[in-house]
Amino acid sequence: MPIQTETKLNTGAIMPLIGLGTWKSQPGEVEHAVETALRNGYKHIDTAAAYANEKEVGLGIKASGVPRSEIFLTTKLNNIDHLDVEGALNNSLEQLGTDYVDLYLMHWPAPMTKDFKADKSVSWLDTWKSLEKVYTEHPEKVKAIGVSNVSAAFLEDLLKIATVVPAVNQVERHPSCLQDDILAACQKAGIILTAYSPLGSDNSPLLKNAAVLRLAEKYGVTPANILVSFQVNTPNVNVLPKSVTRERIIANLKVVDLTEEEILQLKEIDKIAHFRACTPGWTGWGSLGFPDC
Repeated sequence: MPIQTETKLNTGAIMPLIGLGTWKSQPGEVEHAVETALRNGYKHIDTAAAYANEKEVGLGIKASGVPRSEIFLTTKLNNIDHLDVEGALNNSLEQLGTDYVDLYLMHWPAPMTKDFKADKSVSWLDTWKSLEKVYTEHPEKVKAIGVSNVSAAFLEDLLKIATVVPAVNQVERHPSCLQDDILAACQKAGIILTAYSPLGSDNSPLLKNAAVLRLAEKYGVTPANILVSFQVNTPNVNVLPKSVTRERIIANLKVVDLTEEEILQLKEIDKIAHFRACTPGWTGWGSLGFPDC
């Protein structure tokens, strides 16, 4: 199965196949991680207002010396800002030190109050309409809009009211959490799926899984390389490996061309060792349509 070289959004823009994720990457570390990534071949950096590291991400971008025009930059609307999308976007741009983002995502379909309680007076579908308005009225500030952590059921509801189809749905995806129902729904609608936590997050059992280890030995790469390769060998998917360690950041760019049989072997893991690293219960909005939550 040939490795993709890029993913093309429904806006016509090209989104790099592998990006640097910055969830849990702390100030003091993340700026150096971003600089390292950009100086060593990464072209996509992913952050979020909720990560509280946008300023440092911006500093890392500047320190890299890579022109802004050569970087694909994603950030996300915080749950507490669903009632002020434009203000939140402007704040993110200021923190990042940039005039625009290439992709602006609704982080969760879960509006919250300023004290981080579920705000049941607000509909996330209305928030999407606000994102559409900002995208339409300010193309100089945001080049594409999308969603994150949106289940297949919620995506179906969104597509019924959307006048702008999301360019991306960023969700957890790895061999223990395939979410193929979401992938199928995205493919049908022309939406790219971005896989976060491709290794299964911190201290993941996937890094010691027998099937993963066999393939790593066969190809002479690390288990992490196999798990990233699993995503880039899947059509309609790009991926966000995460690290603040220079060696791992660089190593995560190495991908191998897995066979169709090997892809199927990795997909079998979900049947016997399913887990989700990032569950939605903390939002106060229940399962958000995810069948395993």
